[in-house]
Amino acid sequence: MFVSRALAPGLAAAVAGLVLCGCGTRLTQAPVEDRGTASSSTPAPQLAAAKPLPGAENAGKPGYYTVKPGDTLIRIGLESGQGWKDIARWNDLENADRIEVDQVLRVVPPPAAASTPAPASASGVVTRPVAAASVVPAAAASPPAPKPAASPAPAPGTVVAVAPTVPAPAASAGENGMAFAWPASGTLIAGFDEARNKGYDIGGKAGDPVLAAADGRVVYAGAGLRGYGNLIVIQHNDAFLTAYAHNQAMLVKDEQSVRKGQKIAEMGRTDADRVKLHFEIRRHGKPVDPSRYLPAR
Repeated sequence: MFVSRALAPGLAAAVAGLVLCGCGTRLTQAPVEDRGTASSSTPAPQLAAAKPLPGAENAGKPGYYTVKPGDTLIRIGLESGQGWKDIARWNDLENADRIEVDQVLRVVPPPAAASTPAPASASGVVTRPVAAASVVPAAAASPPAPKPAASPAPAPGTVVAVAPTVPAPAASAGENGMAFAWPASGTLIAGFDEARNKGYDIGGKAGDPVLAAADGRVVYAGAGLRGYGNLIVIQHNDAFLTAYAHNQAMLVKDEQSVRKGQKIAEMGRTDADRVKLHFEIRRHGKPVDPSRYLPAR
C-alpha cells in the first residue's frame, strides 16, 4: 500500500503512542491491600477465662495436697501415708491415672458423719435412731444406790489393816510405741539415711520369704512406682505404713488384710542392682529410721 510522505510522520507518531500505551498497561501494578490497617480495626477475640482445677479452693489447707509435675496417685499415697484407692475415692476420681498439675487432692479421710447418711424408711422419710435412755419409762429406772454407812472409828490401840493400792492400768501404746518385726532374715546391707536411703536394704537369695512387719491392710501391690520394682505397701493404722520393694513375686493383693509375720512376697531384684529387700517404715508419710521400731538382732 502506498502512503504519502505527508502522512508518514503522523502515522509513525500514532504507532509510537500505541506502543507506549501498551507498555504502560503492562507495567501497571495491582493495588496492595493494607492488611495491617484492616485487621487493626477489627477487635481480637477475647480468650475464655481458665477454669479452676478441682479442689483449688482447698490449696494450702491441712489434709490437702497440691499435685506437682511427675506425681502419680501411688506416689502421693506413699508420701501422705494413705492408700491410693482411698485418695481416689475421697476425691471422686473417675480415672486415677488422670490427675493434673496444681490439682488439689484430699489426702485425709473425710468426716465420718458426712460419709454415713441416715437411713430412710419405706415412705421416704429419713429416720434416725433414738437414744436408748429416752425410751426407758421413768418407773423402770433403778433407784439410786444407798450411801454406805460410815464405819465406826476404831478403838484406841486397834491395828487396822490397809488394803494395798492397785496401780492403774498402763496406757495403751501410742504411735511411738508401735512395734514391728523384721520383714526378712537376711543381713542388713544398707542402713537408713534420710537423704540417700529411706529405709533398710536387707540381703538374701532370690525367693527368700518377705514377711509383713505388723498387722494391717495392703493398700498397694504392683510395679507402678519407679525405683521400687514390685512393691507392696501395707497400712497399719492412721499413722504408720510399711513398704516392701524389689520383690520377685507378690503373694497378696490390694485391700487384703494381713497378719504380722505372714509371708507376703518372695525376695527378688526387680528394678535393683542385686537381690535384696528394700524396707521402709513411714509415719504420716515421712520415712523414719526402722531401728526405732524394730527389735535388736
